[in-house]
Amino acid sequence: MRVARAQEPSTALVGFLCGETPARWVRLVASFRQGMSETGFVEGKNLRIEFRWAEGRDARLPMLAADLVRRQVAVLVATGGPNPALAAKAATSTIPIVFTLGADAVKLGLVESLSRPGGNITGVGFTTSDVNEKRLQLLHELVPHAKSIAVLVASDNPNAESTIRQTMDAARALGLQVHVLKAASDSEIGAAFATLPRLRADALFVGSDGFFFDRRAEMAALAARYAVPACYELREYVEAGGLMSYGANLSEVYRQAGTYTGKILHGAKPAELPVLQPTKVDLAINRKTANALGLTLSQSLQVRADELIQ
Repeated sequence: MRVARAQEPSTALVGFLCGETPARWVRLVASFRQGMSETGFVEGKNLRIEFRWAEGRDARLPMLAADLVRRQVAVLVATGGPNPALAAKAATSTIPIVFTLGADAVKLGLVESLSRPGGNITGVGFTTSDVNEKRLQLLHELVPHAKSIAVLVASDNPNAESTIRQTMDAARALGLQVHVLKAASDSEIGAAFATLPRLRADALFVGSDGFFFDRRAEMAALAARYAVPACYELREYVEAGGLMSYGANLSEVYRQAGTYTGKILHGAKPAELPVLQPTKVDLAINRKTANALGLTLSQSLQVRADELIQ
């Protein structure tokens, strides 16, 4: 008598390409796995994830993306800034790609439109010009005496010039003078902060970038050393000691990227999955950092803050 064997579920192979280092992305990878599990894909059961980390060296991204393509991953997830998404798009026009992106995917040429991406790529965005404008307004509200601000962007970020334009437009409306600083290495970040006293910058606006995010604790420490009120896009900076953030919930972004990856594994086409945009943005303020800088949190800001970190 033959005993029928239960059919083992096939294992889906997903490639995960990130421009940064794994140690500081543990929580976000966990959120990605959570999103995948919500669609029925669990590592060790019916899912295997191949991780490739560029360790902050964007020149390695094309090679890492090509390696994942050679391994014939079913979906290629690109995260940690615009450059991983661009490298993934250059590596394949057939394998589905899911990105997480703090930039305009249309302007970068990744998708035809946010509602109908076209091609083999879609994802989750978490930055808009409205968010940048509002973030600067909140920084000015927190530091009302500010007359001059510095804007720090990653010089190799394809979205840097767009961030500069958006911030300068918002600054002009507030009557603020703007100094633009660029950095693409640890030494350049240190040098940028060191120029703030000479520029007499009253506050600092930090642009979105995976390289910066990976160094959020170091940047918060530099802001404290130079006693400059700084605002960021993501709450993780505030958790690391930064003053203020206003932007999407990054853990939710990665969970959504996981659910999109699962949907594609179930047969959805990237061309028909709209690029998700944040429906809610969070304001986080570090009360301890504000006190150290001698800043008074107005009752209005305290009420509006989604999180006051002690």
